[in-house]
Amino acid sequence: MAALPQELPWHMADNRWASILNPIVANPANNSIILKNIELSVGTNVINHKLGRNLQGWQIIRKRASADIYDTQDTNQMPNLTLTLVSDAIVTIDLAVF
Repeated sequence: MAALPQELPWHMADNRWASILNPIVANPANNSIILKNIELSVGTNVINHKLGRNLQGWQIIRKRASADIYDTQDTNQMPNLTLTLVSDAIVTIDLAVF
């Protein structure tokens, strides 16, 4: 196995680091907020996502009961403030929003 150089040429820093780091920094999931203990009722639930911008995505990271959950963001009148989730059961979830 070839040894790694002790120092990388500085002139490569702009291109090399940017090509590695820019996709990571640009990934919206890396700027997520965790909302804990969100209680969903049967039907439509409006949740303040606290992002201060339009929601780009969400992921359930903990679900404390069996429930089918989906969003209705395509018709949400306030996507910069809220996430609308529809649940078929009463359930408490932890949610990552980004």
